Amino acid sequence: MGIPAWVWFTVAAVAGVAGFALLATDRAQRTARNRERRRWAALRGWQFEETDHVLPTRWEAGAIAYYGTGLARDVVAGSTFTADGRRQVYVLDHETGGKVNSVLVGVRCRRALSVVIELWLSTVPFQRDNDKMPMPDLLGPVGSRYAFVTDVPAARKIITPDLIDAAEEIGGDVTVVWLENDWVLAAAPPNSSPARLERLLRDIGELADVIDPFDPDPSEHEEPVAEDDEGGEVYRPSFGRKQP
Repeated sequence: MGIPAWVWFTVAAVAGVAGFALLATDRAQRTARNRERRRWAALRGWQFEETDHVLPTRWEAGAIAYYGTGLARDVVAGSTFTADGRRQVYVLDHETGGKVNSVLVGVRCRRALSVVIELWLSTVPFQRDNDKMPMPDLLGPVGSRYAFVTDVPAARKIITPDLIDAAEEIGGDVTVVWLENDWVLAAAPPNSSPARLERLLRDIGELADVIDPFDPDPSEHEEPVAEDDEGGEVYRPSFGRKQP
């Protein structure tokens, strides 16, 4: 005997309600995260943008190579002080396929490196199939992480005990930390709180200080900062502009 039509109707209705509930929950979480990120940016005197399609194209390695370029959501842009001076920063939700896979935190250095260095947790399936940015060569363990680099001899000169110590402070919830061009970046879990992102910014800033020590003559690519109404400095980004 066949299954009555009303049974199929009930199953379809339950599935529809469940799907609607999941969508509503996801929308509520995104709205709450948006408000929280926006308030955080305002408290720091930083700029906020809901969506940026171009910003993720600045980078090709690390989480970008693993998940794909995608787009940036709930972007915070500004600058912050580190021990070796003021540095430009970005914080953004990295979204691919309609899903936020991580929160990217980036701190900009004054000079670019000639090698890409990726530091992955050993528990992460970090292998990837990406023709544009294939997996770099395995250098070996760096503290609790594994280093993959595009130039082994050059990377050995950069990966000093101080760099290892700074990388160890970043935390086991950050799947990958990577150095690319003039940026130090990290991928934190989705829904990371502003308090966690503040700590991560400090840790990434310390790593930037290790590879980019203070230079009294800023490089020509360093972007200017503007004075705010209270005399402090606030970075004024141009969202969507890919810079050299």
